[in-house]
Amino acid sequence: MKGISFPIKESFYSIQGEGYYYGIAAYFIRFEGCNIKCDWCDTKESWKIEKKDFVPIHQIITNISDYAVKNIVITGGEPMMWNLYPLTKILKKKGYRIHVETSGSYPIKEKYIDWITVSPKEIRPPLKENYKKTNELKIIISNEKDFHFAEEQSIHVNTTNCFLFLQPEWNHLDKILPKIIFYIKKNPKWRISLQIHKILKIP
Repeated sequence: MKGISFPIKESFYSIQGEGYYYGIAAYFIRFEGCNIKCDWCDTKESWKIEKKDFVPIHQIITNISDYAVKNIVITGGEPMMWNLYPLTKILKKKGYRIHVETSGSYPIKEKYIDWITVSPKEIRPPLKENYKKTNELKIIISNEKDFHFAEEQSIHVNTTNCFLFLQPEWNHLDKILPKIIFYIKKNPKWRISLQIHKILKIP
């Protein structure tokens, strides 16, 4: 894979703090570049693509090998802006389990990816073909109308093999969490996702 590199804002070993696999040890690779730029995004520093941040693929692999980890979380920004195939192919051959977190607004080429979390955004919803590839649908809830958006999104996925999550937007946690709990009790197809890494202050 000589000559291939990706714009990486940061990479680190930590605990997956949200969604279906919360609590597991994972190595995170945060890609630069985003086509949506949500107002409430907590990783706005990943939006801009910096030439100086391109990391050769062999260095990405080497960095991971420093840790006793089997779970890789590829996130962003929007990682599907990039052709991940060269990276995911090598990672799978080395025995890693690969999770990708995406808005679904770019084509998802799922070969060599084990788990796909789609977090749709109203400004640019997922491509239709991506819904059936989704293992985990995660909707960020910051106000009442987001519940309606969540239901609109849920009808497109295969709920027999896709888990549905409502996650409170961090800046409105105290206000919106009771409403999410009430909503899920009335609509038990949904689960709650909390950013436990923030609650527990896990770096």
